[in-house]
Amino acid sequence: MAAAMFFSSMGLLGVAPINFHQNDPVEIKAVKLTSSRTQLPYEYYSLPFCQPSKITYKAENLGEVLRGDRIVNTPFQVLMNSEKKCEVLCSQSSKPVTLTVEQSRLVAERITEDYYVHLIADNLPVATRLELYSSRDSDDKKKEKDVQFEHGYRLGFMDVNKIYLHNHLSFILYYHREDMEENQEHTYRVVRFEVIPQSIRLEDLKADEKSSCTLPEGTNSSPQEIDPTKENQLYFTYSVHWEESDIKWASRWDTYLTMSDVQIHWFSIINSVVVVFFLSGILSMIIIRTLRKDIANYNKEDDIEDTMEESGWKLVHGDVFRPPQYPMILSSLLGSGIQLFCMILIVIFVAMLGMLSPSSRGALMTTACFLFMFMGVFGGFSAGRLYRTLKGHRWKKGAFCTATLYPGVVFGICFVLNCFIWGKHSSGAVPFPTMVALLCMWFGISLPLVYLGYYFGFRKQPYDNPVRTNQIPRQIPEQRWYMNRFVGILMAGILPFGAMFIELFFIFSAIWENQFYYLFGFLFLVFIILVVSCSQISIVMVYFQLCAEDYRWWWRNFLVSGGSAFYVLVYAIFYFVNKLDIVEFIPSLLYFGYTALMVLSFWLLTGTIGFYAAYMFVRKIYAAVKID
Repeated sequence: MAAAMFFSSMGLLGVAPINFHQNDPVEIKAVKLTSSRTQLPYEYYSLPFCQPSKITYKAENLGEVLRGDRIVNTPFQVLMNSEKKCEVLCSQSSKPVTLTVEQSRLVAERITEDYYVHLIADNLPVATRLELYSSRDSDDKKKEKDVQFEHGYRLGFMDVNKIYLHNHLSFILYYHREDMEENQEHTYRVVRFEVIPQSIRLEDLKADEKSSCTLPEGTNSSPQEIDPTKENQLYFTYSVHWEESDIKWASRWDTYLTMSDVQIHWFSIINSVVVVFFLSGILSMIIIRTLRKDIANYNKEDDIEDTMEESGWKLVHGDVFRPPQYPMILSSLLGSGIQLFCMILIVIFVAMLGMLSPSSRGALMTTACFLFMFMGVFGGFSAGRLYRTLKGHRWKKGAFCTATLYPGVVFGICFVLNCFIWGKHSSGAVPFPTMVALLCMWFGISLPLVYLGYYFGFRKQPYDNPVRTNQIPRQIPEQRWYMNRFVGILMAGILPFGAMFIELFFIFSAIWENQFYYLFGFLFLVFIILVVSCSQISIVMVYFQLCAEDYRWWWRNFLVSGGSAFYVLVYAIFYFVNKLDIVEFIPSLLYFGYTALMVLSFWLLTGTIGFYAAYMFVRKIYAAVKID
C-alpha cells in the first residue's frame, strides 16, 4: 500500500485523460473552503450547502490529508456538452432552503473571514475569471484588458455592513473535441472549468415543480442577504454552459499556471548569478592569492623563525582539528541537514521534470515525506562518520539522537499546532490515524535506516585530518568586535538570502495565499546558486576566523553558515505584517509555528552545506603546508 501511495504520488499513475461522450456525466466534486485570513481550511459540508443523497469521500494520499483537502461528491448534475439554463438544488416541491439562526451565523462568519470555495471537475480546479483594465495611455482612450484567474470562488461578499451569499453558480466548462476516425462517435475532454458566482435573492428567482428556475433579466435583481440574527430563506441554484476550445488536454493546466511575471524570475536568477560571481571574485582575489602567499611563506625553511613570530592560520595547526563541545549533537544536526539536503534536491529535480505537477494533488508533500524517511540512511552514515572523526564512542546513542532530534522537534511543534486546529474543527487538522501512520513511518522506516547508515558510517575510516592535535589547547587571543558570532551571522546570511529572496516571495504566496507554485526549473537553479553561495561565504568566514587565531570553528561555522535563516525569519515577519490580513490568535500562531519550522529546516540545510564546504577547505589548506 505504501509503495502504491508513493508511486501514485510521483504522478506516474492516474494521469491518463478521461474521454467523455455526448451527455456523459461530468462529476463536480468539492475540495475544501480556504481563507488566507484564517489559514484554517474547512471541508465543504461544514457549511449548510445542498447535499447529495449519499455523501462519498475520495480516498486521499498523505499529502492531500496534510493539506486539509477532503474531496467529496456534490449534487451538481453536469452532462458533457449539455446546457442548463437554471437548476435548483435541494428542491423539494420548489420550496426554498431555510437556514437556521446558527447556520446563518456560521455562513455570515465565513463570508466575513473571506472564505473561498474550491470545486473540481475532471480533476481540474474551478477558477473565477478576473478582467482587469490597465490604462496604457494617459488620456485613457486605450485600455487593455488583462485576464487573470482566481482559484476557487468567493463564498460571498460584504457591502455597507451587510453580508451577501453567492447562491447561484454559473459554470462555464470548456471542452476539446478529439479527432476521430469516420463512423465513430465524437469524444470530448474537459480543458477548463470556470465559474461566475452570483448572489440573487429569493424573490427574484422563479422556481417550478421540475427543479427548473428562471433567472432575473439584466441587473434588476437584488443580492441574497444573510442576516446572522434570524432564519434566512434562499434557493441554491446553478447553470451550465459549454464552449469548445482549441486547448489540448496536455496544456489544460497552463491557464492556471500562466504568470505574467516570469520576467521577475529571470531577473532573480541573473541577480543571484551576479551575487555568486561577486563572491567567487572575493574568493579568488583575496583567499586564493593570500593562501598561495601564506603557504609559500610557511614552506620556506630558511624563514621558519620569522614565520612563527607572525600571526596567521598556521599558528593554530595543533588545535584546528580539536573536537568541539557536544560532538554528538553537532553530528546529529549535520546528519539531519544531509537528510534534508538529499530530500530537497531530489524533490526539486523530480518536480522540475514535471512528475509532481499540481494535477497530482498532494504529490509534492507525500513524496517529500517518504523521501525524508528513506534519506535517513545517508543522514545516518554522514553523522556516524563525523562522530567517529570527532572521537565519539557511543554510536548507538548518537544514532538515536540523529533519528529523533530534528524530527522530534518538528513532530512536537506540529502536534501542538494540530491541537489548536482540532479545537477549531478545521479539516487542516491531521486525523489521529494519519498521525499514528506518520509515527509508524518515523519509527518503522526512518529510525532503522538512520541506525543502519550510522552503523556503517561509524565503522568506516574517520575523515583523515592532515595535522595532529596538540595535548594542551592553545590560548585564544582577544577577538575584534567583528568576529562576534552574531555579527558573523548577519554578514554571512545576507548574500545567500539576496540570491533567493525573490523566489521566497512566490513560495510564501503558494503556502499562505493558496496559489499554485510550479516554477521548479527556476527553483532548481536558485537552489544550486544557494548551495554555491553558502559554500563560498562559509569558506571566507572560516578563513578570517582562523587568521584571527580562533580555532573553535566547528559550531561557529555551522551557526554562521545558516545565517540566511535569520533573514528568512525577518522576511517572514515582514510578509505577515504587509501581505497577510491575519488578526486572530490561532491563525497567527499557525503562521509563526510553521514559519519556525521552515526557518529551523533552512538553518539546518544551509548550515550543513557551509560546514562541509569549510571542513573540506580547512583540511585542504593544512595539507598544503609543511608542519614540523
